[in-house]
Amino acid sequence: MRKIYETYKTVILYLVFGVCTTLVNLACYHVLYDRLGAENVPSTAAAWVVSVLFAFFTNRSFVFESRQNTLTGRLRELASFFGCRLLTGALDVAIMAYCVDFRGGNGLLWKLLSNILVIVLNYAASKLFIFKKT
Repeated sequence: MRKIYETYKTVILYLVFGVCTTLVNLACYHVLYDRLGAENVPSTAAAWVVSVLFAFFTNRSFVFESRQNTLTGRLRELASFFGCRLLTGALDVAIMAYCVDFRGGNGLLWKLLSNILVIVLNYAASKLFIFKKT
């Protein structure tokens, strides 16, 4: 069992923190959209900001165990992380606008489905570009 964990440690931790990030995203969206009555797209955008901040710190520290100690290195990671997340965040907003606002779908269901796609795309970007081992 330990060998399996060591072999797939990054993927396992990314999935664990991906689920946590999704829960943060869903909770923020739910509070803003369902409880406070905010509009769909602003609720989606605000939930994205909060979940990206959560994801950066957990991914950097626990998943990819970044060893960047210089200010320049850390800022590069932060800029790359937010840049990639901005692209997938825009995809999330587009999915939510189309599926909820234009098609009348269930907000939480589409938020969950959208987040699954976003997690996969974000893992690839983090592994290949942002926190790559030097």
